[in-house]
Amino acid sequence: MFSFVQVRADRMSNKAVRDLIQGLGILIVDNNAYMRRLTRMMLVGLGAKSVYEAGDGLAALEIVRASDPDVMMLERDIPVLSGPELLRIIRSPEIFPRPNLPIIMLTSRANRSDVIEALRLGVHELLIKPTSPKALQDRLISVVSRPRPMVWIGQHYVPEPRRVITPAAVH
Repeated sequence: MFSFVQVRADRMSNKAVRDLIQGLGILIVDNNAYMRRLTRMMLVGLGAKSVYEAGDGLAALEIVRASDPDVMMLERDIPVLSGPELLRIIRSPEIFPRPNLPIIMLTSRANRSDVIEALRLGVHELLIKPTSPKALQDRLISVVSRPRPMVWIGQHYVPEPRRVITPAAVH
């Protein structure tokens, strides 16, 4: 069974993928310095040149305002402002300058309620830690090459839900 992300990345040449990632500014938000370093090493290995790091939610907000990254890699459980609190602020078009910022949530908690909460709060993709360079690359390609428009669903400003693609429709 193919996922949409796998099919999309497979259509791009290795050079095109590397060039796309090389041009991105990527913010890693994780309170664990080792995990930030590991994620940075994977991103640099994939070709990323501009990688920013924040150890808490408040520092992340400052970097978003000052450096205007293209993508945020957000650990759910961070101090000062938690991942969900940070998402609520960022996904507030009336007060935050970058409410459409693509966000990939990194988490070690994959239970159903956490996944539903992350999607409801507006993450574009979810990655379970530890992750692989290939999974990281696939999620980056997904959020950058096929951005979903942001929509209001109830009181939440979120990426438009995906349509389900069946394997028969992928041919």
